[in-house]
Parts: sequence; C-alpha cells; structure tokens
Amino acid sequence: MRLACCSAATASLVAGMSKFGLVSALAQGTADYKALVCIFLFGGNDANNMIVPIDTQGYANYQSIRANLALAQASLLPLQIGGQANLGFHASLPELQALFNTNKSLAILANVGTLVQPTTRQNYQKFQNLPHNLFSHSDQQDQWQTTQLKGMPNAGWAGKVADKIAPAFNSGALFPPILSVAGNSIFTTGDVTRPFTMSPGSTPGAQGFDGSAASQARFLATQQLLTFDTGISLVQAASTVTGQSIQQGVVLANALKNIPAIQTVFPANNGLASQLKQVAQVIAARSALNINRQIFFCSIGGFDTHSDQVGTQANLLKALSQAMSAFYQSTVELGVANSVSTFTLSEFSRTFQPGSNAGTDHAWGGHQLVMGGAVKGNSVYGTFPTLALAGPDDTGSNGRWIPTTSVDQFAATLATWFGVANTDLSSIFPNLVNFPTSNLGFLA
Repeated sequence: MRLACCSAATASLVAGMSKFGLVSALAQGTADYKALVCIFLFGGNDANNMIVPIDTQGYANYQSIRANLALAQASLLPLQIGGQANLGFHASLPELQALFNTNKSLAILANVGTLVQPTTRQNYQKFQNLPHNLFSHSDQQDQWQTTQLKGMPNAGWAGKVADKIAPAFNSGALFPPILSVAGNSIFTTGDVTRPFTMSPGSTPGAQGFDGSAASQARFLATQQLLTFDTGISLVQAASTVTGQSIQQGVVLANALKNIPAIQTVFPANNGLASQLKQVAQVIAARSALNINRQIFFCSIGGFDTHSDQVGTQANLLKALSQAMSAFYQSTVELGVANSVSTFTLSEFSRTFQPGSNAGTDHAWGGHQLVMGGAVKGNSVYGTFPTLALAGPDDTGSNGRWIPTTSVDQFAATLATWFGVANTDLSSIFPNLVNFPTSNLGFLA
C-alpha cells in the first residue's frame, strides 16, 4: 500500500494548465547533468549462459557440466580483453559485444550478489551472517533494490541516493528525480523522494480530459476536491499524492511537447526498447524540467527458466541487447553519452548444473552489465567463480556461486559517480563497511 501511494501513476494528460504551461520559459541549463538507468531482469537471469568461457579447457569444463544447456562453442561471441578472448557472450548479444569490444562503453561486473560480508563456502555451510531468505524471488528482488538484507525493507537505494543529492544538484527541479516506466518498485522510493510512474509511449497525466472549456473546469474541480480535508489520514495522504502526480504530469507533458523527435531507431515489438525510448525522451527534456540528476527504472521479465531455458533466454537476451544498444545510440544523439550510466540488476543467477525439463534452479551470484560513455569498458571487474560443482565458490554441489562482489559495492560505485559524498554512503548501503573497497573503479 505504501508503494502504491508513493508513486505518481499516470497514463494520459491534458496539457497547458495554469502556471505549469510555463515550464519552457522557466527552464534553465543542466550543464552538470547525470543519469542512472536501471534495467532489472526479473526472474533470475542465468549469467552462466550469458557469459561463457571459450578457451579450450574452460569450455570443455562448461560443456561437461552444463550438458543439455551448453551453448555451441562456435556460436559464442568472443570478448577481446587485453589481447585475449577467453570469454564469450551469448549469441543473442552481438550489439553488446560491439559495445564491449569496439566502442569500449560496456563492462562486466563478475559474480555480484547480496552479501553481508565477504563469504566463503565454509561460512555459508555454517550459516554465518548470510542474507535472509536466499534463493527467494521476492526477498532477493527487494534486497538487490534496497541493500537491506534482513527484515522488511522501507526504501530503495536509488530513492535514498536521490534524497542525498537533492540539495546540491536538484534544488530547483520542477519534476521528481526518479521516473519508473516499469511500475511501482521499492528501488525508486526514498525516505523523502517519491517517484513518478508512467507507461512508455503514453502522454503522462490524468485520463479522461480534453481541451474543451467544460473539461478544463472538471479538471480544475478534480484538483480542488483533492485538497479537501477528509479527516482520514490515509485518504488525505492518498489525495495529496494524487494531486502532486497530476501537477507533475502536466509539467512533464509540457516539457515533452517541446523536444525534437529522437532519430535513433528503437526495435519494434520490444517492451524494454519502448521503456528505454521513453527514458531517452525524458532525458531530452531535462532542461525544461530544470533537473541535474535523474534516475530511471526499467525492467524485462521472464528469466525464471525452470524449463526450456535455451530458447527462452535466447529471446530475452536478444531483446536486451537490441534495446540497450539503441538506448546507447540515443544518448550519443542527445550528446549525453558520458552523462548516462545504464546497468542491469537481477535477483540471482541460476544453478550451473541443469535441473529437470531443460531448465535451472535459483542460485546466488551472477554477472551484471554496465554501459555508458563514462564506463571504463572492455573490462571485467571482480572475480569469476571457479566453475566446479562442490568447488570453493559453490554453496553445495550444484553450482550456486557465492558472490565475490557485493551489491553494496556495485551500487556504491554508481552512487559515487552520481554525486553522493563518501560520508553519506554508509547510510544508504549499510553493509558497505564490511568490504575492503567501496568503489570498484568501473566509472571515470
């Protein structure tokens, strides 16, 4: 209920209302602009088949254990790292391969996961200081989005980042610093910050109104009704949020009216691409919104591949690669490639050993991607697990890799680049103090 009240959910809007029609005239420059764009891969992406060893020994080991899930060696797309190609992308990721090898604007974060502290196989098997409810979709989704590894989470790390940077960077903003094009998410909710939520491709704002005088009167009456004191706290809070969302929708709609059409071609019939195109359009309107720091939340689902994994994941990764590549090109077009950092999250990877029905079970650590002009790309950050069942990085005997890099470290690196002071990191990422470094170095 709290998340529902926090989001300014919108769909279609009448523009040109009262003072909000003057957004363009009030706009100021945004020379120090930065944006973070999160793409959440819901269901638990199998990172073991997203990035595969292609050297002779490494591939033979992979093929032996993955059995019916092993991808053909000839199909894998080599990643050139330091003059060598020991790793390959899934065949569905040619656009991301080009961004990694040629453009050097894509990096890999190896074996990232939820961690209270650095953890070994021995620690795990003694149940020493572990995140609560490992391998649970809902719990791990919340933990990735909040870095709160036990109890009921109350705010997301993106929301808390927005809270911290607001006074220095967004004091004059006319619009919320966080926008979700993928529904309500705790990731976007701070202690103070509330996100704006919209459906990609729609006009933001309230539905059912047109430009006629009678419609305008109804619209103004609706806004006035939301200001009445009902005497009921929950109703009052909901009315306040709804009123704010209507006003914010007007601001965004007017800002979007005045931007040139984006020329980058986004792939059709691709839900994630539609979300990222909407993000690009809002970034293009940044000056009209008078905003210097923005965070966006996108998602793609379907990665819970307990069966028929090979075909399912191939289609999902194809959509991911094409959408991310188009979005990067749009940031180049807008002149903000160095100012926008895009990254993936997923609640966990999947077991290295196949399960029944040509699928995999829930696991733990997995690889993530980070993309942008500020990314020190063409590199792998962190440590790949030893791909051995019952090996030093396995929780048991079926290939659930214990993470070697924590989500706190990953997120803190993004937050530092975004402008969060080092002194504020510990209040956002409570487990960060347990790790030797807070900055993984993948952003310039």
